[in-house]
Amino acid sequence: MTLPDETLRDQLLDASLMHVPFDGWTDAALGAAAQDVGVDPDAARAVFPRGPVDLALAYHARGDRAMVERMRAEDLGRLKIREKIATAIRYRLEAVEDPELVRRGTTLFALPHHAPDGARAVWQTCDLIWTEIGDTSDDVNWYTKRATLSGVYSATVLYWLGDSSPDHAATWAFLDRRIDDVMQIETLKARMRASPMLKPFLAGPDWLASRIKPPVRMPDPDLPGMMKPRK
Repeated sequence: MTLPDETLRDQLLDASLMHVPFDGWTDAALGAAAQDVGVDPDAARAVFPRGPVDLALAYHARGDRAMVERMRAEDLGRLKIREKIATAIRYRLEAVEDPELVRRGTTLFALPHHAPDGARAVWQTCDLIWTEIGDTSDDVNWYTKRATLSGVYSATVLYWLGDSSPDHAATWAFLDRRIDDVMQIETLKARMRASPMLKPFLAGPDWLASRIKPPVRMPDPDLPGMMKPRK
């Protein structure tokens, strides 16, 4: 009996998780997963055409789905925006079964030819966070919010990987500090716009922002109920 592609993808990904901490996101891990599932290596390549890179990206997308599902299940409406963001990042990291899976992923995506894939994966996570908390920006803020959050998220992940504090308390404190830094920048921008003396300095950037729109978005089959930019 031939398994549907989606079922086979999930089975291979599940099987690979016990091999990745030792072999990394590699052909060896994918091959071992295929052997565990009892399928031909060519069948594994058919559902993961680029091999371990697609396997690692599938794992990242699974974590994003878990984050989104938890955000929707919890009542976050009473929280401030900064609290929603911190909570979402915490949910995202708590979706990881073993930090070594992420550590191995950072090694893979640090390679120059895979770096764009890693950057897109982080952007996807941050886009989902902003979308889930109700971001409606339609100008350059759409990009700056996600770019800024990508920096906060990436720094937090790296800190989390080296954190041995109970329940990762040090990581959550680090995350709060990084969000504080971002909020201070936003506060400064608001004060500049309110100041007759300083407002002219933002005239150029604000005009440019009014000309920039976020990409048209389409349903994303990898994240049910979510959207992705049209290429």
